[in-house]
Amino acid sequence: MTAEKIFVVDRVVTKPGCARTFVDRYIAEYVPGGRERGMTLDRILVSPPLWSDDEANVVTITWSVEGVRSWWDMTRQGRRDPELGRWWSDMTEYITERSRTMAAQAADVEGLADV
Repeated sequence: MTAEKIFVVDRVVTKPGCARTFVDRYIAEYVPGGRERGMTLDRILVSPPLWSDDEANVVTITWSVEGVRSWWDMTRQGRRDPELGRWWSDMTEYITERSRTMAAQAADVEGLADV
């Protein structure tokens, strides 16, 4: 049986003119560590779908992990890594706000909630 998939969704609002630089740095600097922590990059969405010099962009990054155990493993590794906090601190010149949420497909919720 395949474990239920949990999606980790990062929403980042960039400062005007900073989205492309943020995405480039995210891919080059953050993605390798995310993969090492067991996450699979699903997609990076940019809204509006253009690199704007005059307006903020919303960058939505979706990762996935297989099941609750993988989610906890990823979470523990991230909490123990001081480089993650430093990386996000370095990004403050490019972003105005960020948030992280978790989600699952509706069909997987029952299995994920059965702990």
